[in-house]
Amino acid sequence: MLIWFIVFLIMLIIEIATVNLVSIWFAIGALAAMLTAHFTESIVIQIIVFIVVSIISLLITKPLVKKFKGFEITPTNSDRVIGKTGEVTKKIGKNNYGEVKVFGNTWTATSKEELEVGDKVKVLNIEGVKLIVEKEEN
Repeated sequence: MLIWFIVFLIMLIIEIATVNLVSIWFAIGALAAMLTAHFTESIVIQIIVFIVVSIISLLITKPLVKKFKGFEITPTNSDRVIGKTGEVTKKIGKNNYGEVKVFGNTWTATSKEELEVGDKVKVLNIEGVKLIVEKEEN
C-alpha cells in the first residue's frame, strides 16, 4: 500500500507542477491499486488494476476535458495580417526580399513574382518574420 501511495503522490505532484492533465489518470489508477493492495497482496492484480483504472479514467475524462477547455486559436498581432491587403514600399524581386506595409507596419516580404513599389498585395502567409505575398487582383 505504501508504494502505491508514493506513486499516487508523485503523480499528483507532477500534475500540480504541469497543470496540463498529464498524470492525473495515473494518480487515480494508483489510488485504485492502493485500495486493491488492502484486499490482496498479489502485485500482478494490483498492477492490472492500476493499468485498467488509469486507461478507463483517461478514456472517460479526456473527451470531457477537451469539451470544457475549448481549444480555440486566438490570432496574435502578427497572424492578423494574413489575408489582408498591403502595399509594396520596396520592390520585391523573384529572388530578393522587399518590403510591404500592412496596418501601418513595414514587413520584409517575398513573392513568386516581381512586384513594384505601390502595388497592392495580399498576404498569404508568414514564415518567420517575413510575409509571403501575391499581387492582389482588382
